[in-house]
Amino acid sequence: MNKHEQLAEWLAKHPGSVGKVVDFDTDTDHLLQLDFTGNNAELTQTDLSDTERFSEWVSNKLIQNHCRYGIGGYFEHRTIYSRSALFDTGDEPRRLHLGIDIWAAAGNPVYAPLAGTVHSFRDNNNFGDYGPTIILEHHLDGLVLYTLYGHLSRESLDNLYEGKPIEINEMLGWFGDANENGHWPPHLHFQLMFDTEGLKGDYPGVCRYSEREKYRMNIPNPNLMLRFPKDRII
Repeated sequence: MNKHEQLAEWLAKHPGSVGKVVDFDTDTDHLLQLDFTGNNAELTQTDLSDTERFSEWVSNKLIQNHCRYGIGGYFEHRTIYSRSALFDTGDEPRRLHLGIDIWAAAGNPVYAPLAGTVHSFRDNNNFGDYGPTIILEHHLDGLVLYTLYGHLSRESLDNLYEGKPIEINEMLGWFGDANENGHWPPHLHFQLMFDTEGLKGDYPGVCRYSEREKYRMNIPNPNLMLRFPKDRII
């Protein structure tokens, strides 16, 4: 049984051991699917290079569709990373998104969906980077799983230390604003990993398309944990 199968089996056996990541109400909330691939003809390069304009575009989309949250991203091949040289690596730029993004207003709370401990944390303070980031470590009947939370507020890193116990549904922090979250419209990058490859407070959230199978082996679909119903996505 590979790690993906182990995780699926654990989740099936322990549905009550998985909590929430954000305050999404399955009875009243809808999620707006946001497309950041080359199919999005609304966003220009000028919009993407101007964080304020980019933020206004996301905010207006949510308001127009009466949604608190937008969603998108797992293994989505995106054009928006052209806004930052951080993703222009050698002959092949990084454009394949490895987590799920939850787009919402700054200040929205973020929770731990599983009990665990703080593995590491860091303020990745570069244009286009994660900004404040927390990685938690979870032990699930012999399977080690890591959850990553990127683009948080700086205040989210206060009072943390490696090894700190975290309870299910414990509030970890808040969505950061563009001045502190890596210069992005406010959102949470949520990602699962089986191995952090020795990294602390950081792990690739975007890869080269040619590396997709390597990362697919290490990064399960975050919706296994988020459990957003398809019929609530518009």
